[in-house]
Amino acid sequence: MITTHGVDEGGGKAMISQAERDPSIQIRLPGSSHSSPSSPPSPSLPRSKSTSQANQTFVQRISWIVLSVILRRHRRILLFAPVIYISCMLFHMRTASFDAGPTIHRRPAPGSVYRSPQVYAKLRAVIDADNATADAISTIWKRSYKGVEWKPCVNKSNGVLPESNGFIFIEANGGLNQQRTSICNAVAVAGYLNATLVIPNFHYHSIWKDPSKFGDIYDEEYFISTLANDVRVVDSVPEYLMERFDYNLTNVYNFRVKAWAPTSYYRDSVLPKLLEEKTQVLEVFVVFSWHRVIRISPFANRLSFDAPRAIQKFRCLANNVALRFAKPILTQGETLVKKMKKLSANNTGKYVSVHLRFEEDMVAFSCCVFDGGNQEKQDMIAARERGWKGKFTKPGRVIRPGANRLNGKCPLTPLEVGLILRGMGFNKSTYIYLASGPIYGGNRTMAPLLEMFPNLQTKEMLASEEELAPFKSFSSRMAALDYTVCLHSEVFVTTQGGNFPHFLMGHRRYLFGGHSKTIRPDKRKLAVLFDNPKLSWRSFKHQMLNMRSHSDSKGFELKRSSDSIYIFPCPDCMCRRNKTTATT
Repeated sequence: MITTHGVDEGGGKAMISQAERDPSIQIRLPGSSHSSPSSPPSPSLPRSKSTSQANQTFVQRISWIVLSVILRRHRRILLFAPVIYISCMLFHMRTASFDAGPTIHRRPAPGSVYRSPQVYAKLRAVIDADNATADAISTIWKRSYKGVEWKPCVNKSNGVLPESNGFIFIEANGGLNQQRTSICNAVAVAGYLNATLVIPNFHYHSIWKDPSKFGDIYDEEYFISTLANDVRVVDSVPEYLMERFDYNLTNVYNFRVKAWAPTSYYRDSVLPKLLEEKTQVLEVFVVFSWHRVIRISPFANRLSFDAPRAIQKFRCLANNVALRFAKPILTQGETLVKKMKKLSANNTGKYVSVHLRFEEDMVAFSCCVFDGGNQEKQDMIAARERGWKGKFTKPGRVIRPGANRLNGKCPLTPLEVGLILRGMGFNKSTYIYLASGPIYGGNRTMAPLLEMFPNLQTKEMLASEEELAPFKSFSSRMAALDYTVCLHSEVFVTTQGGNFPHFLMGHRRYLFGGHSKTIRPDKRKLAVLFDNPKLSWRSFKHQMLNMRSHSDSKGFELKRSSDSIYIFPCPDCMCRRNKTTATT
């Protein structure tokens, strides 16, 4: 019998010879819980077999025995046993081939590729045949808010304002409605700090390229008089203050306010600066003093939406009452509304307005791919460089068009808008007002929408060249015309989000008893639907009617603490009234 502990070189030899004599003997490795059989002796092979196979078997036996001896003496080497085993395996497989396997081309995730034209081509005949006489515009809004309706209840003050704490001058940036945010927030801050607001200055924007001033877009006199009992507003900084700053307001101390600053920030940081006085002794016992003027630039989104009710009142008053478009815009906008109502007389003057964001700059900013052609690619690269020089070419910046589409970030195309509205039950005779800048792709891109809705109108189609001439070179004034026509439509469709539709939704709630009467398509669901080659018209209509119903149910929404008061005027700017109550 052979012992397996205390093995020296002689013992090792004895063990080897015994193992060779008796192949049934098992060798137990240190630290192992089971026995591994030793390799049996090589059988005698016929001469015709390859001698390399016999040599390989002999080498394996010798390797196994040597490894066993080493492991008995050096237990720590067990930690490297897997590495040694893999190395041996690779050694014996040195002649194996490691050629690369076939490349697997994965199909893009459903919804990540623009395939709406293929869907339209498949369904076009069915859509043309489905032209129901009962139009959705007469039955679309069915929901009410728990038996109550809302009415405007912004009350102006009647008292006399206390002495002003100083002057606030703000600079509004962005387009028409981003500037509107700045104006309303500035009124709220001035009212809260008991300061005098100077009519805001508008920055010239590289995208909008509009040099319009406040009075070119809004009725300045009406704005000042409407706020007179709540917030002091002046058209310019007083002469004695301008003299201090060499008649240049850029020399005024610019207060850098963080975005979404709470009201406490204005109380604790801005007000002390505003109250600082500078005195000058001109004669004995004669002292003159004046308050400071501070400048805040830029001012968009510099006041938190979570503000006390008393401060929200100033926002409500500015946005819904005091900000009225200048007379030329107001007159032309009302003319366009009358024309739309006259054209849609068969639907009792009701029409659909669509805010379509498929201008070249919007398509470029979205970083989405549509027709996928080289021309589109080159156009988008050039547009991004013009509008946002270097922003999209920074090192490490990765553009993922498929992910953008899946996440609902891509603007809807005219074709997709047509499919959505037809699926929601709006028939071919429906009058649609299109609020938009120049559509990317022009007539080619617009053709499918016009096929589905031949009664589509734009401000350029409704008004003559002479009527539009005073507005055409000013993007904000043109946007104001679109805003007016959309405001008074029976149905408003928003396709991309942004300040324009957000203000409209809130303004429409203010006018229409708390309901926004707005369709907000779910672009994530739409991306998947439009990527389905087997999509049937019946199934698509079912999905669109559900989406329409969801927009109706979300028409009544109350503002939460972090929500925009410009989108949700209830309950800060409106009061509830029971429908059965006659009193207002």
